[in-house]
Amino acid sequence: NPTHYAIALRYEMGRDAAPVCVAKGADRMAAQIRKIARDNEVPIVENRPLARALHAVVEVDDAIPVEHWQAVAEIIGYVMDLQRNTRRKPPAGSSIRIDD
Repeated sequence: NPTHYAIALRYEMGRDAAPVCVAKGADRMAAQIRKIARDNEVPIVENRPLARALHAVVEVDDAIPVEHWQAVAEIIGYVMDLQRNTRRKPPAGSSIRIDD
């Protein structure tokens, strides 16, 4: 049985020095995190290797470790472009899902 992970991140320029984990979970908790994202029209970016790695090393309310900044920055940039209606491909290794 594969384990499914979800990591919810926050990054506010001027507030956060680095992206911060605001929620994380596996299996049922991951499904609940995704449901809350869908209910609030928050884009869900799927990158399974990154989600597994972050789940293993970051705690809720902690900043993302520096070794993951590049991958997370690409995803945050992509989501910001989505919010500005700029079209581009998702970062390598990621897929975007915006559920209606």
